[in-house]
Amino acid sequence: MKIKITKPDSTLFEGEAKLVQLPGVGGKFEILENHAPIISALAAGDIRIMTPDNAEQIFAIRGGVIKGQRNELLVLVQ
Repeated sequence: MKIKITKPDSTLFEGEAKLVQLPGVGGKFEILENHAPIISALAAGDIRIMTPDNAEQIFAIRGGVIKGQRNELLVLVQ
């Protein structure tokens, strides 16, 4: 799936991922390919991305929102 993580002044990540773990307001949750459409608020914490070649990337955030549909995720963070 395609994912873009962006801050007001820069893009943190843009590329393919097979798994994304996010810090939701009610706790951590994961998104895999073919996930149902989603819009959710994010709390402070870490976003963990697993790329198709099994590399892991972690980004610390202070909060934000996510919108996902048709294997495309847009994450707006602070």
